[in-house]
Amino acid sequence: MRNFKLYFLASCLLITGTAFSQTIKVEKPVSKAMQKVQPAVIKAHIDYLADDKLLGRKPGTPGYQMAVDYVIDQFQKTGVAPAGENNTYLQTVRLRQATTNPNASITASNAAGERTELVIGTDAAISPNPVLPQVTIEAPLVFAGFGISAPDLGYDDYAGLDAKGKIVVVLRGAPEKFPNTVANYSMDLLTILQNAAAHGAVGVVVAAPRVPNQPRGVYSVMTPDGKVGASRSYVSDDIKLTATISFAALQKFFAQSGLDLKKTEASLRSGKPASAPLQASISANYSSAYQDIESYNVVGKITGTDPKLKDEYVVHSAHLDHVGVGRPINGDSIYNGAHDNASGVASLLEIGRIYHHLKVKPKRSVLLVMVTAEEMGLLGSAYFANHPTVPASSMVANVNTDMPTLIAPLLSVVPLGAQHSSLSKQVAQASSHLGLTIEEDPEPEQNRFIRSDQYSFVVKGVPALHIKYGNKTADGKNNLDETVKKWREVYYHKPQDNPDGIFDYDAAKKYAQLNFLIGYLVAQQPERPTWNKNDFFGTRAVQ
Repeated sequence: MRNFKLYFLASCLLITGTAFSQTIKVEKPVSKAMQKVQPAVIKAHIDYLADDKLLGRKPGTPGYQMAVDYVIDQFQKTGVAPAGENNTYLQTVRLRQATTNPNASITASNAAGERTELVIGTDAAISPNPVLPQVTIEAPLVFAGFGISAPDLGYDDYAGLDAKGKIVVVLRGAPEKFPNTVANYSMDLLTILQNAAAHGAVGVVVAAPRVPNQPRGVYSVMTPDGKVGASRSYVSDDIKLTATISFAALQKFFAQSGLDLKKTEASLRSGKPASAPLQASISANYSSAYQDIESYNVVGKITGTDPKLKDEYVVHSAHLDHVGVGRPINGDSIYNGAHDNASGVASLLEIGRIYHHLKVKPKRSVLLVMVTAEEMGLLGSAYFANHPTVPASSMVANVNTDMPTLIAPLLSVVPLGAQHSSLSKQVAQASSHLGLTIEEDPEPEQNRFIRSDQYSFVVKGVPALHIKYGNKTADGKNNLDETVKKWREVYYHKPQDNPDGIFDYDAAKKYAQLNFLIGYLVAQQPERPTWNKNDFFGTRAVQ
C-alpha cells in the first residue's frame, strides 16, 4: 500500500539517523560472548529438532515432548533458570479443538417473513463455540462494512449503526489509506469480533468468496477453570454465532435491502463507511464437539543485575511447534519444520549460550520463551501474553523469531513492527554494529505482522518486533525476495522443509547475534521502551 510505503520509509530515515548519531560501542566482554555463537551448533540444534523421529513436533504428541525435553536440557546446560509454573520450565497450555457437528443449520428470513435455509458448505459455514456446546440464536442483520472502529483514523463502520442485539455482516478488508500493519490488525478476525462485541452485537457473519465445505477444527486455549484463555475466533459468550456466508448469499441480502454491493465495496475501499440495516434476519442452531490436548510453553530466565530493573523483562520468543504428519508430498509425510521454526528455536538457544558466556548480565532480566501452538493460531504466545508467568506489567518488550528463512548471506533486515515504538532505536544500533542495512518489508502482502507471535504481545500493549530477511544480495541485484518466493513454493509447510534443505548457517549466526544484541540493548537502557506518540497500536494497548 502506497501510504504504508511512505510511512515506513520515513521511519527508516529516522532509524538511520539514529544509528549514525548514536553509534554504539559494544563492550569487549559482550562482543566476545557474541562470538560464541557457532554455525555448527545452530546446525546441530536444527538437525535434532527437525529430525524425522520428532514427527513434525505437533502439540500433544511424543515428538513435541521430545522438543520440549531438548530445550530444557539446553537451558540447563547454559545456566538458563526455570521461569515457568511452580519453579519449572513449563507453562501448561490446555488446547481445545472444537468442531461444529453436522446437524448445524442456518436460515435467513426477509422482511416479508419468507424463510430460506442456507446450505451448509455452499451458502454458509458455522464456526464451533469452545465453551457453549449447544447454541440457538435468532437476530436481525446489520451490515457493518469492514467491521472496523478506528475513529482516530477518521474511519468507523459502527458510527451511527445500531448493532446491539444484532448479527453484524462484514467484508474482510480495510480502507486503502490504512498503513499495512494497521490494515493487517483491522482485518484480523479477532479484532472484528472484539469490535462487534464492544458494540453489543450477538453474532458476526463474514462474507467470503468461498465457504468451507466441511466443519474445520478451531483451536482455543482453556484455563484450569474451563474458560477461554486465548483464542483467535472467540472473544466472549456475548458473540453466540460466528459464521461465513458466500458472496452470493450476501448479494441476496443486499438486493432485498435495496443496496448495491459493488458501490458499497468501492465506498469502503475509498475510506467512506457504508453501514446499514439489512432487511433480513438469521436463525441458527448448532452444537460443538471438543477434543482437549495438553501442551507446554517452555520458559527460561536470565536474571538481571540492577536491583530495580531486574524485575522487568525483555522477552525473546520463538514457536517450538510445527504441523506434524500430513498429506504425503513426493513420498514424504513428515512436516519437519526445519526453517519453520527449528531455526528460530536454535537462535534463542544460542542467545541463551551468549548470556552463559557473559559474566556480567544486563540490568533487566531476559526471558527465553518457546511457545506452542503457533501453527494453530498463535495460541501459545497469546496464552503467555494473557497469563504470563511473570507480572504482565513487567514485560517491557518482545523480540520474536519465526522462520527467518536464512538461505543466503544476511546483508539487510526488515524489523517488522519496530516502526511503531522506540525499539527502532535498538534495531538501528544493533544492525549498524553488525553491518546490516534496514529495509522496508519487500512482501507486505504476506501480512507477516499479524501472522507470528510478536502480534500476541502487541495486542497486549507490549512493544514488539520480528526481524526478517531484507532484500540485499551480494551480487547487487537486491532481489532476495524472488529467491525466497521460489524457496517457499518448494519448502514452506511441506515435508521438504527438513535439515537437508537450503541453509546458510553463517547467516543464522549473524541473525542470532542481531536478536541478542537488540534484546541486550533494551535490557541495558534505563528507560522502558515506549510506543511512538499517538501510535495506532500504542493507543490500543491493553495491560
